[in-house]
Amino acid sequence: MCGSCADHHARPRRPRRRPPAGPARQAAVRWLPIRATPQELRGDERLRPRGWLRHYGGLLSGDAAAGMGVAFERDGARRARQVAAVALDRARQRATNTRPRMRALQAAPGGRLRWQEVPTPPPPGPDGAVVRPLASATCDLDCAIALGASQFPLPLHLGHECVAEVLAVGERVSSVASGDRVVVPFQINCGRCPACLAGRTGNCTGVPPVSMYGMGLVGGLWGGAFAEQLAVPYADAMLVALPDGVDPVLAASVADNICDAYRHVAPHVPRLLSENPDGAVLILAATRRRFFFSPSLPLYTGLIARAYGAHDVHVADARPGVREHAGRLGLDALHPRELRKLDRAPLVIDVSGGDLHLALARTAPDGVCTSSGSLHRSARIPALRMYGRNVTLHFGRTHARALIPAVLELLAAGRLDPRPVITNVAPLEDAPRALGEHFRGGGVKTVLTAP
Repeated sequence: MCGSCADHHARPRRPRRRPPAGPARQAAVRWLPIRATPQELRGDERLRPRGWLRHYGGLLSGDAAAGMGVAFERDGARRARQVAAVALDRARQRATNTRPRMRALQAAPGGRLRWQEVPTPPPPGPDGAVVRPLASATCDLDCAIALGASQFPLPLHLGHECVAEVLAVGERVSSVASGDRVVVPFQINCGRCPACLAGRTGNCTGVPPVSMYGMGLVGGLWGGAFAEQLAVPYADAMLVALPDGVDPVLAASVADNICDAYRHVAPHVPRLLSENPDGAVLILAATRRRFFFSPSLPLYTGLIARAYGAHDVHVADARPGVREHAGRLGLDALHPRELRKLDRAPLVIDVSGGDLHLALARTAPDGVCTSSGSLHRSARIPALRMYGRNVTLHFGRTHARALIPAVLELLAAGRLDPRPVITNVAPLEDAPRALGEHFRGGGVKTVLTAP
């Protein structure tokens, strides 16, 4: 018997706990204002914001420099012109005040969230639109941004997941009209460049790299979704009509987190189950209890894996509240230190934000590890082990706009119900309070609704 087989037989196995077979198929319904049970954090687990000195000190790190380098790796002059144009427009509006004012939520160091009065977007260009967010959701990354624990310089206008109502469109726009309800992808894309035409909308070459809402200077100062209005530069390319019967609250995170979860599952689970109907899916989330990313992504990923027919779905997270939440969703929840009790999985989904080495170590021979990536400039990869096992690694960001129609089909058909992931729904008016509680208290998903 070879050494690996001996280990295989000697190591105790964690018994599988199978949830009820098959996801429940429900018709799309209006969201009812029922709050899911939020995870309870102990005092030593509550997330503390970073003040001005610590936040700006962190921006001098190699990770932050690498992140800014990604934003300026091409079209740096165009990015600089865009930022300068936004700054000039704000200065002119302060002096002349020719456009109405609106409120946009600003995040500043120290965890400060406040409404800021800013000019409404200018009338849309020929290809653009102006929209009014109806339901805006927190992304898992928003927590790290708002608490000053990311490489995105503060202050900035926060939010990049929303369903919105179209207020005005440019003369060349044909796919949407005023009054339509649409999903607004978090990434800016032109729809005409080779990358967009190939479905790689997150790498659109018609705009500077990583052009996104809600990311401030790094994203290109496109504004944030926690606001009363939002400008969309390429309406036909970006906006996707919300299907009838799908509630905006449930679809708000389709703009980013749900699409991110979908791209980890849909390309891989059907093949996995065709080879082995009992094939396991392992989702690696936080490996430490104090973690600055909210946990909706691993939960959405587990639900989508179930929707695609996977029964043996494990979520590894060091946070007790997340494990409890995953258990309520019918997923097998465990602490990352228990992973050695499991067989290596043919599909490992890494949403840990920095423990790629562990994810790859838990990937079975000829398996796939797909990772949401990290805000760190480098990551450890067990290259020889991957070579010996023929492990495939997918690493990077989602192409949200290309995936939104398929994800909306899942919601409209009732195959995916995001409702149990949402821990709070609050009026947009209460954004500073509701989001402050979410970020500091370990909320999973908060959605803000406009009247």
